[in-house]
Amino acid sequence: MNERGKFGTKLGVVLATAGSAVGLGNIWRFPYMTGQDGGAAFILVYLACVMILGIPGMIAEFIVGRHSAANAVRAYGNLGGRMWSLVGAVGAITSMIILGFYAVIAGWCLQYLFASIGGNLSGDADYVQVYFKNFVSDPVEPIIWTVAFVLLTHFVVTRGVRKGIERVSNILMPILFVLLIVIVVASCSLPGAMKGVEFLFKPDFSKFTHSMFLDSLGQAFFSLSLGTACLCTYASYFSRQTNLLKSSVQIAFLDTMIAVLAGLMIFPAAFSVGVNPDSGPSLIFITLPNVFQQAFHGAPVLGYVIGLLFYALLALAALTSTISMHEIGTAVIFEELHIDRKYGACIETAICVVIGIVCSLSQGAVDISLFGKSFLDCCDFLTSNILLPLGSFLTCIFIGWYVPKKVVHDEFTNWGTVSGVLYPLWLLLVRYVCPICILAVFLHQLNVF
Repeated sequence: MNERGKFGTKLGVVLATAGSAVGLGNIWRFPYMTGQDGGAAFILVYLACVMILGIPGMIAEFIVGRHSAANAVRAYGNLGGRMWSLVGAVGAITSMIILGFYAVIAGWCLQYLFASIGGNLSGDADYVQVYFKNFVSDPVEPIIWTVAFVLLTHFVVTRGVRKGIERVSNILMPILFVLLIVIVVASCSLPGAMKGVEFLFKPDFSKFTHSMFLDSLGQAFFSLSLGTACLCTYASYFSRQTNLLKSSVQIAFLDTMIAVLAGLMIFPAAFSVGVNPDSGPSLIFITLPNVFQQAFHGAPVLGYVIGLLFYALLALAALTSTISMHEIGTAVIFEELHIDRKYGACIETAICVVIGIVCSLSQGAVDISLFGKSFLDCCDFLTSNILLPLGSFLTCIFIGWYVPKKVVHDEFTNWGTVSGVLYPLWLLLVRYVCPICILAVFLHQLNVF
């Protein structure tokens, strides 16, 4: 069996793991959730949720992965036996489903990047809407882009942890950050852009609602990749000297900073041309192409460049996430079947390509639906609303109540070499607060309350 890889540097740990969290959830979902839930008020609650749920939950998954230095299935099994290994198995299956439909959306981003290069997104709002509808309902072209994105991900993962995942993350994350800054500066320089900045940073306390709190909690949960076994898998490549608390705080900070910058990239431009900030999920594929055209109509070359950079940013952000999703299943397959990493990655790729093709066809080319939803939407609902909360909930119960306290304490403090002053507070959050919050999100997503 292949020798397990390890991350080579502390920076590699942070960038690779942050890259797993930073993706379309930050660049796409966070802005439209912020727009729908009142701007700055949503962000304040979101930051509190990252502290209460995100960081403690992240550390819990880190402990499982690093202690066993194995894939998710074996990691949970080593600490808790065969029954608990099912939590890792569910995480691996969840990641396959997510990668399958996520690659479809990532493929759309890649196609929009090439369409931007050719100037094919120039036109009024109706033109852009028709363009998107015609593209996603085509039976062939979206599949080509989907498969291309999965194969790009496959190429990175087959090169291993240090030469593939870490090296690519060390390149992509700084590029992603620079692209964000460039677009933020251009967006905030537009006439009337300060209204968008105020929307993001001047809270309207009348916007605080029960639903907004649960939406913030859910966004923190999904943005940080909790419950997918991703954090557990990446932690299995950590060294014994990695400070889990410090790393989780750095990752959460980087993830949140990029999400806020995404808001600064979008809302100033949207307010500049009078576009409603609550455009919803259609924001990046239908609304924004026209926003950039209108906002930079006096400098069409600049508008062309900004649109191009924006979709390049989306494609890069998607890739950092698909790499992590792919690695979860790849690690399980090649370690449990005792085969070469490249063969394990091929099996993972084949499964995800099949899921991606069905998801792509369900967007209009073929009527593939369940329970009144397209197959892609069903995959999204199943993972986001059921499997992810379930995996994270069980991990908190597992670490908080089942795994021996000495094991947990030793991992948290690196066997007494780092401070454990926050350990009692963290354990309290993992045992009581996190499970309750996750249960609340789960019930809210299912419209129980």
